[in-house]
This record gives sequence, C-alpha cells and structure tokens, in this order.
Amino acid sequence: MEQYTVSGMTCAACSARVEKAVSRVPGVTACSVSLLTNAMGVEGTASADAIIKAVEEAGYSAAKKDGHQETEAAGEEALKDRTTPVLVKRMLASLIFLAALMYLSMGHMMWGWPLPPFLEGNHIAAGIAQMLLTIAVMVINQRFFISGFKSLVHRAPNMDALVALGASAAFAYSTYALFAMTGAQLSGDMQAVMDYMHEFYFESAAMILALITVGKMLEARSKGRTTDALKGLMRLAPKTAAVLRDGMEITVPVAQVRLKDVFVVRPGENIPVDGIVLEGSSAVNESALTGESIPADKTAGDAVSAGTLNQSGFLKCEAVRVGEDTALSQIIQMVSDAAATKAPIAKVADKVSGVFVPIVIALAAVTFLVWMLSGASIGYALARGISVLVISCPCALGLATPVAVMVGSGMGARNGILFKTAVSLEEAGKTQIVVLDKTGTITKGEPTVTDVLPADGVTEQELLFYAGMLEQKSEHPLARAVRSYVQQRRIDCGEVSDFTALPGNGLSAQYNGMKLAGGNADFISRQAGISKNIQEQAERLAMEGKTPLFFAGGGRLLGVIAVADVIRSDSRAAVKELQDMGIYVVMLTGDQERTARAVGSQAGVDEVIAGVLPDGKESAVRSLKEKGRVMMVGDGINDAPALTRADTGVAIGAGTDVAIDAADVVLMKSSLADVPAAIRLSRATLRNIHENLFWAFFYNLIGIPLAAGVWIPVFGWELNPMFAAAAMSLSSFCVVTNALRLNLFPIYRAQQKSKNGRNRPAGR
Repeated sequence: MEQYTVSGMTCAACSARVEKAVSRVPGVTACSVSLLTNAMGVEGTASADAIIKAVEEAGYSAAKKDGHQETEAAGEEALKDRTTPVLVKRMLASLIFLAALMYLSMGHMMWGWPLPPFLEGNHIAAGIAQMLLTIAVMVINQRFFISGFKSLVHRAPNMDALVALGASAAFAYSTYALFAMTGAQLSGDMQAVMDYMHEFYFESAAMILALITVGKMLEARSKGRTTDALKGLMRLAPKTAAVLRDGMEITVPVAQVRLKDVFVVRPGENIPVDGIVLEGSSAVNESALTGESIPADKTAGDAVSAGTLNQSGFLKCEAVRVGEDTALSQIIQMVSDAAATKAPIAKVADKVSGVFVPIVIALAAVTFLVWMLSGASIGYALARGISVLVISCPCALGLATPVAVMVGSGMGARNGILFKTAVSLEEAGKTQIVVLDKTGTITKGEPTVTDVLPADGVTEQELLFYAGMLEQKSEHPLARAVRSYVQQRRIDCGEVSDFTALPGNGLSAQYNGMKLAGGNADFISRQAGISKNIQEQAERLAMEGKTPLFFAGGGRLLGVIAVADVIRSDSRAAVKELQDMGIYVVMLTGDQERTARAVGSQAGVDEVIAGVLPDGKESAVRSLKEKGRVMMVGDGINDAPALTRADTGVAIGAGTDVAIDAADVVLMKSSLADVPAAIRLSRATLRNIHENLFWAFFYNLIGIPLAAGVWIPVFGWELNPMFAAAAMSLSSFCVVTNALRLNLFPIYRAQQKSKNGRNRPAGR
C-alpha cells in the first residue's frame, strides 16, 4: 500500500470526495482516506502522478510519503499538531472582535449599555461598525469561505460550505438591512430605521464563525491526542548509533547503519537497530515493543530490537535488520496502516457523508421557503435556514470510526498487540471460534525434561550423568532437552567414544569400556531388562503426551527420562478466559492423536483436531468457518495457509516472518493471554464506534428539525443560529472525546462468563 498525505480536507464529505476521485483512476484497486490523520492509502498499479492529479482535480492537494518517513524524525514531525496553535490564534482574534460586536449589538440594544459618543444616537454608524467588526471576523476565518466555495465550484460541497453559506447569508441580509436603513433615514421614517436595526444578523454571522473555530480547536486538540501512541513509538527510534568501522568507534545517523555493521550500546542508551549480541550481557527493557515490564536478560547470541533500552551492561552487537526492516519500524508501519485503512463499519458513515451536505443545503432552502410562504419575515425565515445549515455536522460522522480505530490500535500497540488494519481491528471482536496451533502456541515449542525415573539401584545423579554424556553428540531436539536439563543441574559429563545414531531406535556409545545406549523401549529392551514398574510408569507418561527415553549402561537399565513440549504457563488461563467470553476453542495440530489429546486436556480446549498436515489445517479452518467466525492463532510456516484462510489470523510474535506476514494481528509478547485481550479490545473499539455513530446520527436527527423550526408551532422551541453553531462544534468534540475513553479500557480484565454459555458452533 502506497501512502499519501492529503491536505485541504475539513470533513467526511471531503474524504469521501477524495476517495471517490482516486478510486476512478485506472489501475487503482483500493483507496482509503483517513480524515483523522489526513492520510491516504492506495493499492494498485496507478502512478503517483496520476493519483496526485486526481486529488488536485477534486479540489485538494496530495504528496507521496517518503518510505523512511515513518521511522525517522520526519515521521514524528509529520504527526506534529500544527493545526491547534493556528486555530488558537484564530479563535482569540475572532473572540476579541466578537466581544466588541456583541457589546454593540446585544449589549446596547438589549441592556442599554452606553456607546461611544460618536455612535450615540447614530444608528447607521452603529450598523456600519457592526458590519466592519463582522468583516474582520470573516477575514480572520477566511479559510471557511475559501474551502467552502471551492467545494461548491467542484460540485462536492463540504462542511465548510455549510458554514460559509450560513455566515454569508446572515452577512448579506444584514448588509441589505443596513442600506435599507439609510433609505429610511433619508426619508425621515425613524420607525423603519428602528425596525431595520432589529433585522441585523451581523453578530450571528460572526458568532457562527467564532464558535465553529472554538469547536475546531477543541477537536484538533483531541485528535492530536489520538496519535500519541504512534508519536510515542517514533520517539523510541534513536537518532544516532555508535558503530565500529576500521577498528574505530564512530557515531553515525541511524539511517547510515548497514547490515553486518558492528555497533555498541552502553547502559542507559537505546538500541539503534535490530541485532544479535556478539559480546557482553545486560538487562534490556523491551516494554515499549512488547508491553512486558520485566527487563529481558541478553547475552551473546541473543537478539535485540531497535528502540529498546539497554539498562545495565555494555553490549557489542551485529546489525541484522536496519531501516524499515527493524521490528520498531514494522510496528510503526502497522499502526500507521491501521489508521490509514477503513473498518467495514465506516462505509455506512461514508455513504451518508457523501450525500449529506447537498441534502442539508436543500433542507435549508426548503426551510426558508416554507417559512416565507407561512408569512414570516425574511429575517426570521433566513434565521431558520441558517440554523439548519450550521447545526448539521458531517464531521462527527466522518470522525466516528477513524478516531476510535486510531486510539484502539494505539492502545493495542502499547500492550504488544498489533492490528495490521482497521478491518482486522473490527473483525477480531466478532470471533466465535478460536483455533489454536499446538506447538509453539499452546506449548513452548521446544522439548523440556518433565520427569526423571531412575531404575532400582541407580541414583538420579548417575542416570543424568550417563544420559547427558550420551546425548552430547546428538542434534535431535529431544537430546538438546536432556543436555539442557543436565547443564541446569550442574552435572559435569565425560566424553564418549564410538558414538552411533540409529535412526528410529536411538543412540549408542562407549565410555571407559562400558556400552551406553539410549532410545525407545523396543531398542533398550534388547540391551537390558525393563522392569514391569518402569514399563507401567513409561506408559503413564506416554498417555500424558510425554516421550519416555530409556537409558542403559553395561547391560543394565539406568532409568527413564521423559521429555515433552510443555504448555505455556498462561495457556490454560487464556483458554478458560476465551471460553468465559462465549468463544469455542479448538486445538489444531499435526501431532499424533494421543499426544494431542493429552495437551488438549491440559489446556482445557473444547475440541482437538490432530494429525493434520499444513493443507489439512487450512481445510479444517475452512470447515469451521461454516459454523462461525474463526480466529486462527499460530506461529509456524505450516500455519500460514490456515492464518490466511481464517476470518482473523493471529501470529505469535516469536514465530516466523512468514506466519507474521500472513497474519492480521501480531502478538509481540508471544503470550496466549493476549488473544482474549485482543478480542476484548476489538469489541470495546467496535462498541465505541457504534456509540460515536449513534450520537452523530442522533444529533442530526434531533438537531435539524429543531433548527428548521418544526417544533415552534407545537412547543414553541426555537433555535438561534448562534446556539446551532455552538451545538455543531460540540458534537465533533464529543465524538473525539468519547473515543479517547478507550485509553482507560482494561483489556486484561477478566470478564464475567457469557450469559448464554459458550458459543458452540452449530452441530457440535
């Protein structure tokens, strides 16, 4: 997806206009415009020049984003809130002139406040003063008129068109009344002069502009806060790196760090790029990327990520990912893409926004005509029409979805949950069935020694001594598990000779003239006798999904060491949490039935599907999709087809790049606890969007009839254009503020069990 920055948009009608114009460009397959970040994402083969030209012809301007923009200082600079300071100045200047205008119009006319001597008794001079003060406010807020009338010329009226038409109508009619007053003055009709004084709407024109500027300022300030998470990520990126070149340590901009460069990081410094530790050890705070507060210990051979903080020791590392390829850059890109894309629910608001402004202009015209035909004065009918124009707010509709998506995806990123697009953020919350891969997802993905059973007359120390020595030269994963356990027990082993690996059976070797053997029961039974007690215990371990390894030495049985890929510490709790949320949990694995059943029982899943190949996993997911919306969680290359097939694919962050590329959501902490957290955050975001859309639609549904004067004959309810402008401004501010409440949502809080029980698929 190519990213562009679009300028000149003021409301949802603008973004809809740009999106429609770009979508018509030959070669564009998809286009998404975000009013919140003024960003546009385009997919297809169309050239950048053609896309920019289409935007300009629609009445706006666009520029292609630099590929490195999001990962360097320019990225944060691009998100800097430049709008609020400008609006604050406009607001203050407008309010100063408005205060003087209100004193002249309402203060003097309604409450008899004194006027300067040169205006006392001179009604025409007072009217001219009001006109000049209004012109000053209109000049200060000329952007409304430029943008609004420009959109009318392009036959794509936006919110500024409503404001410009309302303010212009009020000003034009007031100017007419002022000239009519001069005629009455010349003819000596003082009663007409006084009547025309009450036909001035200068203060309404100025108040509309000033109040909407206040609302725009509050909206801009709130919108700026929605990008705090993204700006926070960008601040993590170090600006320089200490690199070793030609035996010298030099400091270079981080953009100049190359693959295979050796760089050093001292305590208190951020790691500049992704790398592998060559020398040194330290505790590295990775909370900014993973959300994990406990620092991770790093030694030679361990991976480190850009933007993480080296807390204690000195590290010398080799660069393995630089520039846009670092984990930090990819996270920033994911959050940016999520903000630049549209959730499916946003299409409703977009369709409405595309026709909303023309409909409002038509309603305002009808309102004016109806009141004129009913016998009302031109000024009164005009006030009703202006109220309809200024109370209507397509901004609230346009902001309802993107502000919630930005806050939701930003909150997820802070907790190590990365939603790639707005679609994935919405779809995750609709999940009914969660399919979990076994190896590396429910389990740790690496075999671990779980039980040590020495034979009669053999100590545990002795069994581990011989087993560790025998397994030293084997590269089998089970052998690594035994070696690791022996090392943890600090048992020093000797060297064996005549080492032989016997595929399908086990290992054999010589130690000081004694033959050692290790492997399955059939192989070892030919080397030494296996007691009934050991056989029964080995069978019990096998039933639990563990692999029993038998060891013999010198013609006698030494004992059994059981090895298993144990489940993660949080797997059972995560599965229980999903079930309490009404979700049906399935474990999917290529492992044998007995082992799979044992692991599934430990994890507490609802269903186990075992013995499936990679294409079988994809078929299983396709079958489950017929019974509900499916989320697939996996970590390996063999999970990629299933991740792509699922409604929502979730990759464990420690998994392979292929799995991460195929997924819609990435869990950086590699914790299953983040699966229910992601679903809960998605549901909260979707609920927030529904609330925003409800208030945006409800506000207009109530506000437009009130402004038009529908309720005046029944209840006497009348809406002044100035109050209509204030209400319009507050609606957008309220929508953005409501979205910011998501920052307070506890995504890890355990929820109560679903009232209807688990959401079991049909037929199960």
